[in-house]
Amino acid sequence: MTLSAERLRAAALAFPGAYEGFPFGPETSVFKVRAPSSGGDTWVGKVFALGDLSLPTPLINLKCDPLLAVQLRSAHPGIVPGYHQNKRHWNTVDCSMVAAEMVLDMLEDSYDLVVAGLTRKQQAALNWSARVAKG
Repeated sequence: MTLSAERLRAAALAFPGAYEGFPFGPETSVFKVRAPSSGGDTWVGKVFALGDLSLPTPLINLKCDPLLAVQLRSAHPGIVPGYHQNKRHWNTVDCSMVAAEMVLDMLEDSYDLVVAGLTRKQQAALNWSARVAKG
């Protein structure tokens, strides 16, 4: 089943600290995660997904472990090196060619990879440590 832009957006925004912005114009949704600030700290959001959700079938760039990225590209024609991204760490996923549940799993993995790079304080503010480690 094809993943709709609405379902993809809802899934991305359901993660703690996630928000959507449009720094490249109205056609490109950029999903970032930012931990809630405390004590006057300002934390800049980190990108975990971006793409054109206005297309009939969305294309979305997702962060990926480099070894897994290569495997996914080999196994799925709808997954290619990230468009306008670091090709080692990002994949572009054509939601018309990849099963919806797989795209949603990749979205969650992308979020987790980005949050794993935040400080422990930021991770704790997102209550991330309790939801990590799928295996």
